[in-house]
Amino acid sequence: MLRSVVLAGGGTAGHVEPALAVADALRAADPRMRLTLLGTESGLEARLVPARGYELATVPKVPLPRRPTPSLLTVPGRLAGAVSQASATLARVRADVVVGFGGYVSVPAYLAARRAGIPIVVHEANPLPGVANRIGARFTSYVAVSYPNTPLRGGQLTGIPLRPEILRLDRSPAAARAARAGYDLDPDRVTLLVFGGSQGARRLNDVISSVAREITASGVQVLHAAGPKNADTVLAALPADLAAPYVVRPYLDHMASAYAAADMALCRSGAMTCAELAAVGLPAVYVPLPHGNGEQRRNALPTVEAGGGLMVDDADLSAQWVSAELLPVLTSAERLAKMSAACAGSGHPDAVNMIVSMIREAAASRRRQPARHAAR
Repeated sequence: MLRSVVLAGGGTAGHVEPALAVADALRAADPRMRLTLLGTESGLEARLVPARGYELATVPKVPLPRRPTPSLLTVPGRLAGAVSQASATLARVRADVVVGFGGYVSVPAYLAARRAGIPIVVHEANPLPGVANRIGARFTSYVAVSYPNTPLRGGQLTGIPLRPEILRLDRSPAAARAARAGYDLDPDRVTLLVFGGSQGARRLNDVISSVAREITASGVQVLHAAGPKNADTVLAALPADLAAPYVVRPYLDHMASAYAAADMALCRSGAMTCAELAAVGLPAVYVPLPHGNGEQRRNALPTVEAGGGLMVDDADLSAQWVSAELLPVLTSAERLAKMSAACAGSGHPDAVNMIVSMIREAAASRRRQPARHAAR
């Protein structure tokens, strides 16, 4: 019987939210199961995990080299200390399985589980795996990936596990009208949702606010999450006599209701954002971050190639682009409907169930082969 699972994922929403979604599914299946999330004291998990009713065990944050080389083991003192703390947690909760979602905390979790002979399940949310999951995948045959051709040995395509409120979201016309009214929007107007993550995105804010008059003159209204530090600036930039509602919020506490209210989104293309929009069938214009290794472009590409979204480089997003490319979609009910159907078809709504099955299989493998695991 599966009695105790440790889920390691911290730092960013892309690591924490999938871990919480899997925890929710495990708890729904068996409320008696002990579920412990391994994170750090300073990451997003420090707030989100207790708020969702789970135990949070912490390890020190250990920055890692970008490639899994022998130098990884020479990170002075910190990795050994983190592994020791992770080992203590695994022993205390009598973990049957460790599930890692990448990030700082997963390497200590993987190494501690390997040492104790505890089965490991790895979930990789991005098309290009990080250092932590490249290490973890060496220790297990239970590897879940979110994109085809993710370069992890033995990866099984599952998609990204999502919380129930996203998977069950009602985007019917009646639900959309009710959601819009909740944001002081016109219940019957086409609605563009603009957001750039929890802190907003200045490029998106500047461009959309600069073309607010043209957008609203076309009959489209806007729900704009500008970021806590940017909301006043966006509000100050808006004309006073817009033809349709333009609602600015510092942030959105309940993204599911925002998705329900919207007909299309303009956003960055983090892994969680792309997965959620595909799951609910909300087409989007994706503006990948112009930094890093290009993973945000890769995140959005399957949906865009399926016809469920548009993509524009950060440098190319402009008032002229919005007028020429976005407004013709927003003002065409037929195009919006086709894109919504294509977007929904690119999602993986069964991801969480597939990963739960892998966890159960991993636990069963330990029971079948106790001697081999104990020897590790």
